[in-house]
Amino acid sequence: MNEAEIRGRTDSYFNRTREVVERFGDCRVTYAVFLRRPVISAPRLALDFVREVSARRGAEVEIDLKYPEGTWVGAGDPIFYLSGSMAHLSDLETLYLQRLGPACVAAHNAYQMCVELPGAAFLAMEARHCAGAEMQEMMAYAASVGSAAARREGAKGFVGNANDATAHWFGAEAGRGTMPHALIGYAGSTLRAAEMFHETFPDSDLTVLVDYFGLEVTDGLAVCRRFPDLAEAGRLALRLDTHGGRFLEGLDPAESYAVLERHAPGAIRRYRSETELRHLVGTGVSAAAIWRVREALDEAGFPRVRIVASSGFGVGKCRVMAESRAPVDVVGTGSFIPDTWSETYATSDIVEYGGTPRVKLGREFLLRKNGKARSSPA
Repeated sequence: MNEAEIRGRTDSYFNRTREVVERFGDCRVTYAVFLRRPVISAPRLALDFVREVSARRGAEVEIDLKYPEGTWVGAGDPIFYLSGSMAHLSDLETLYLQRLGPACVAAHNAYQMCVELPGAAFLAMEARHCAGAEMQEMMAYAASVGSAAARREGAKGFVGNANDATAHWFGAEAGRGTMPHALIGYAGSTLRAAEMFHETFPDSDLTVLVDYFGLEVTDGLAVCRRFPDLAEAGRLALRLDTHGGRFLEGLDPAESYAVLERHAPGAIRRYRSETELRHLVGTGVSAAAIWRVREALDEAGFPRVRIVASSGFGVGKCRVMAESRAPVDVVGTGSFIPDTWSETYATSDIVEYGGTPRVKLGREFLLRKNGKARSSPA
């Protein structure tokens, strides 16, 4: 980002502050940078921006990172302190905060999802829900940070993502994925779409969407019978993406309850809200739906065919799936993108001027532990 872009995209009062400071004399300051809710620290994009601009300007900055990437941060705890020339740093605040808050909240969401379903692998599918390439990069980075934190606790975490541009965050050269609903509509049948894909990419594993015609079980088994070698080798998966307007094939409320009673009888007795009940036995990709497909695959002799589930898998839905022991192998999700954007707002307050601790009244908690509060006069 060049200087004209920085000036154009930062808040005008920061630009004017820089001009005032340059006129009346520069001062070394220290900023405390924090969020008002618990998060997972994901500061790399923000700090890379500060370092890049500082290097170009020939300005020295000191970064005191209190919470390294991937660590849990309490509400109001400064993630890092940033020290340097006030003239240099004053017009960067808007832009480094943009790169910090959303990433930290998304990383926290991704972490929670992974630890709720530690045995499932996750695939990041956030790109289509992002407001442009910059947000896409930020959300992929955040998922990788949250995933790494969850893996340290034994979870499989995110194993990849759905596009090439951000695959590097997951240690890959390319995105993963096989077919959208459009390919099945083009082929005219689920089975024919699977055949077309396999003929075009014979060396790739095959994941087939099975909800297009509302015949998740019937079409899923047809694909398994068509590709028994892939099924036996564990290279075939069925992806459930049934929308919330209908039940999976063969299910209704009564049958959904019956499926869970067969496989996870305790789960239905522990639900705490209507949302959790819907995740268990409702329309769309419910726990009962996943259990029904697993049941059908095993009965037909395809125990190694995997189940990929997508559609609304946020933290809450992952928790319900864990409680019902839903046999999901992979979760495709972009739901780690923050729901409430106001929770992503990061804040940066100057807490030292020329080495003297000073902060506005009420923010004394931001001072370094060896500093004393000295609030600025009104």
